[in-house]
Amino acid sequence: MRGGEAEAFKVLNRLKLIWLAVSLGGTESLAEHPASMTHSDIAPQKQQMLGITPAMIRLSVGTENPDDLIADLAQALKTI
Repeated sequence: MRGGEAEAFKVLNRLKLIWLAVSLGGTESLAEHPASMTHSDIAPQKQQMLGITPAMIRLSVGTENPDDLIADLAQALKTI
């Protein structure tokens, strides 16, 4: 694994088409940081046991053009 929470948020903050959101679901593509958002009430040790790491980003893919989503992820990942 490369990076951590800081790198995860660098990627999340650079996304242009995919929106950062706590609730995943809908027709638009969304991203979230499970360790500090949806699973923040779980102790860090338990998160690790569940495979939730500080570097993890969760995506919910919507109905946008797949090539556009891939391009958005690629440009965001270049920041780390």
